[in-house]
Amino acid sequence: MLKLDTLSKTYRVGTFGGSLLHAVSDVTLEIPDGEVVSLIGESGSGKSTIGKMILRLIKITGGKILFNGIDVGALKGDGLKAYYRHVQGVFQDPFSSYNPIFKADRVFDVVRSHFYSGVSEREWTSKVHGALEAVGLNPEHVSNKYPHQLSGGQLQRFLIARALLLDLQFLVADEIISMLDASTRIDVLNLLADLKERDLSVLFITHDLSLGYYISEQATILYRGCVVETGDTKKIYSNPLHPYTRMLMASVPRLDKKWEDVEIELRAKQDDLVPGCVYYGRCLNEGKTDRCKTDRPQLHEAEPGHQVACACPVEAA
Repeated sequence: MLKLDTLSKTYRVGTFGGSLLHAVSDVTLEIPDGEVVSLIGESGSGKSTIGKMILRLIKITGGKILFNGIDVGALKGDGLKAYYRHVQGVFQDPFSSYNPIFKADRVFDVVRSHFYSGVSEREWTSKVHGALEAVGLNPEHVSNKYPHQLSGGQLQRFLIARALLLDLQFLVADEIISMLDASTRIDVLNLLADLKERDLSVLFITHDLSLGYYISEQATILYRGCVVETGDTKKIYSNPLHPYTRMLMASVPRLDKKWEDVEIELRAKQDDLVPGCVYYGRCLNEGKTDRCKTDRPQLHEAEPGHQVACACPVEAA
């Protein structure tokens, strides 16, 4: 199990680093074994920053990341190498993960050099073929080809196969289907669902509400680096309590009518981060008070398996 305990990330910005940007603020989250948890929010909400901290690609400013009880931030040397044997990531743009002058299956050679240097050529080839077949690829059709000779979906499957070559327990899937066409997206989502059946845990980072509903048992809604609502996916989607979650639901495009005009109004009202509720400047909830502007609301249980960080949550429809 992977647990985020009051995780924070702050950047120094502006002239001579005189200002602070709170990209992630006190996020607490648990991803149980064998579950898919969706991390949902608009661009700039801190989703990818959390994924990068889990993968140790950027440093943690505050809080802890615990993997099976071990503090990830304290890992070094062989301990960090063992961590990467169990925890891997796949990112939004599959083409950026490959060097165009090398063949695509070179990503497997990197894994071999670090983790399987003593394995024979025959055993390694069998292992690679097994991983490719596990993600629905025919080794004879995709091996020995350059990245430009493969589709985006095939390249993403390559990266998932690379992760499967290790003793994978946890996968950070950061917008992994946003650059794929519609016909390929469902195949990759179904692949993640299949991996879950092997007790693989997945943090599915997305801005797409429909994808989060399709793939995950638990969902966490993130706004400006803060968790505003979390819990059972079906409960959040059927009974969204935070005004931001409601706004996201209302902004989903529909075929029978144009996009809601509310988003234009919300963006016009957006202001800088305030000491109180991070959503205060955009909140259209008639029940909001001055206390919302000064006191930061904490997550509290609205119903079993459903938490919301709002002093005056929207009443269920």
